[in-house]
Amino acid sequence: MGVAIRTAGEGDRELVVRLLDEAFQNDPVSGWVFPGAEDRRAKHPGLMAAFTDIVLAAGRIDLTEDGSACALWLSMPADDHDGDAEDDGPAQVRQAVDPDNERVEAIGRLTAAIHPSGRAHEYLWMIAVAPGRQGEGLGTALIESVLDRCDREGLPAYLEASSGRSRKLYERLGFEPAGPALDLPENGPAMWPMWREPRPRKA
Repeated sequence: MGVAIRTAGEGDRELVVRLLDEAFQNDPVSGWVFPGAEDRRAKHPGLMAAFTDIVLAAGRIDLTEDGSACALWLSMPADDHDGDAEDDGPAQVRQAVDPDNERVEAIGRLTAAIHPSGRAHEYLWMIAVAPGRQGEGLGTALIESVLDRCDREGLPAYLEASSGRSRKLYERLGFEPAGPALDLPENGPAMWPMWREPRPRKA
C-alpha cells in the first residue's frame, strides 16, 4: 500500500515544527548546536520553527497524509549559491532563536559553504519521521516521490546527512559522497554532503 503524501500549508506549521523537534531532539547535530539537554528542549523548537518558516516561504514541505512524517525541500537554481559570506540569513535565525548561541549561526554558514553550486538541483534540507513511526518506510516514500520527479526532469538532488544511520538510507536511494565530511568545530559530529545524479527513466 502506498503512502499518501500532500503539500503542507501554513495551517500545518505547528505540526511540522513538532515533527522536526521530536525527530531531531537526539540528532548529533542538534546536540552540538544545543549541548545542554534542558537548553535544547527549550530552544530547539524555535530553531525548527525558523527552518519551517523559511521553507514554507521559499520551498516546499511534503507531509504524509496522517501527519507522521515530513520533508523540507528547496529548489536551488544553478546560480543561487556562491559561498557569499555576506548572506545574513544565518545571523537572522540566530537573532530570532538564541542570540547568545554562536552555533545557531555557525551551522547555517558551515553548511552553506559546502553546498554545491553551478547546477540546478533539489535540496533536501530536513526530513522527519515521528519517533513512534520510524522504520516503516515513510521517510523513503517522501524522498522517492521527489527523486522520481528529479529523474523525469533530469535534476540532481543534494542533502547533508547528519548521522551514520541516515547516510546509509540515502546511499540506498542513490546518493553518493559530494566531497569530504564536514566536521563541526569543537569536537562536533560529522555531516556528510551527498549528491544524486538523475537516473535515466526505464522504457
